[in-house]
Amino acid sequence: MRVNPSSLPRVPASTRFFSIESRPILHHGRRGLAKHGLSSSSRLSLLYGCTRTPSASFSTSPLLADKDWDYNPNLSISNFSELPSKDFGVNQHMIINQEFKEALRQILWQFRAPIRYAFAYGSGVFPQSGSASPSTSAHPSAPVAIQQMQQGSGKMIDFIFGVSYSQHWHDLNLGQHRDHYSGLGSLGSYVVSEVQDRFGAGVYFNTHITVNGTLIKYGVVNLDTLCQDLTQWNTLYLAGRLQKPVKILRDHPKVRLANQMNLLSALRVALLLLPERFSEFELYSTIAGISYRGDLRMILPAEDPSKVRNIVSGQMAHFRRLYAPLITNLPNVNFQDPRCGKSDWIDDPEAILAMVQDMDPVRRGNMVRRLPESFREKLYFQYQGRYSIPRVEFNKMMEESTDTEQEVRRPQGRAFERRIASDDQLQEEVSTSIMKTIRWPSTVQTIKGPLTAGFGKSWKYIQEKREKHRKARSNAQAASESEKKEKKEKQE
Repeated sequence: MRVNPSSLPRVPASTRFFSIESRPILHHGRRGLAKHGLSSSSRLSLLYGCTRTPSASFSTSPLLADKDWDYNPNLSISNFSELPSKDFGVNQHMIINQEFKEALRQILWQFRAPIRYAFAYGSGVFPQSGSASPSTSAHPSAPVAIQQMQQGSGKMIDFIFGVSYSQHWHDLNLGQHRDHYSGLGSLGSYVVSEVQDRFGAGVYFNTHITVNGTLIKYGVVNLDTLCQDLTQWNTLYLAGRLQKPVKILRDHPKVRLANQMNLLSALRVALLLLPERFSEFELYSTIAGISYRGDLRMILPAEDPSKVRNIVSGQMAHFRRLYAPLITNLPNVNFQDPRCGKSDWIDDPEAILAMVQDMDPVRRGNMVRRLPESFREKLYFQYQGRYSIPRVEFNKMMEESTDTEQEVRRPQGRAFERRIASDDQLQEEVSTSIMKTIRWPSTVQTIKGPLTAGFGKSWKYIQEKREKHRKARSNAQAASESEKKEKKEKQE
């Protein structure tokens, strides 16, 4: 049954899931759709752009039409009412245990310095399948909600705090929590803020801090620095973290808008890295892996080599909530799986759906043109050398492709972008651009760790990472040997 979206009733704002256009993408308003006699598969097709059969074509429904909010963003907004729509970006808010969420929020209230935006992330918040747990709890006396949520694993919880003025924030925090800082804190808030803003990715970490009986690590970043990375991909240090599910504890309209641009950019880059047909798991794994390409920790024995797989395997429902609404708003990608006809596929982490994208060079060229500006320039420089384009001609092309404040229409890919999109080595060049973006900022952040956290805490942190790496390798080896043994027994 094909449904004309224009015949559907308007749904109250409280029932919308997410919208980046004037018409809402419905989520909780399934009863209203059911009244019109729609089957569950038809409702899901409208909700998430999930096709009914593998042969279905790409959706061109006006319900999924794009708007130009991500090409002319107003990052000076200060109220949520100034966002493109009332429920804009609610896909960024992951649903977790209410008591656990309140326990995390109580940690924020222990800081008198104003925190404008905050999120918790990592395996201490979202379980990762196959990840190694510490042998003993890291928390001295964590609230019951945290103990129950972590199931006794006692993992350190990571936070990022977005602040308006770095020096002012550190000045207040040094007065209240001098013990959170290394010896660098004795030099005052000016030096601390300079180290934060001028080196690496603009983040200052205090690690192995006990707040409310809970062991935490928190990074401080200026809101402008955060938004610039989310929209431009200068470093991909924080943009990469926010491309994966996080628990936002304090929201800010400017960051929500910038992060929605970040998520859409991550989706586009992943599509450029993937073939025509792929699985939902492959898509989310590609997105989750963006921030680890070029990360020094993945080269050294300081990170679980199966980290990306563990993240996605344990958080399929969260990834689906984060990206499914964006997928439905891109005209060149769609779910194509008969399992979409099942009413519970959205909440089923075992349902790994098949997907397909349009490989037309014009559409893929448009994706290239709409990549974050700083990252796009790196990719263009890669192809300048590859195609041996003269410097004068290349500079002229760069001027023509530079985003300007006067630009009011959606950027379209031209001959150069279409040529890039058709190149057989596109995946390699995109990967190289990602590594060039990440390598230096992440390396400097790692180097400045002993300075900001202190050598004792930094050494402890490194040892914990190495231990996790060792356990992960051991578990992977044991699983491989067990699989080989089972195959051998079946053959016999």
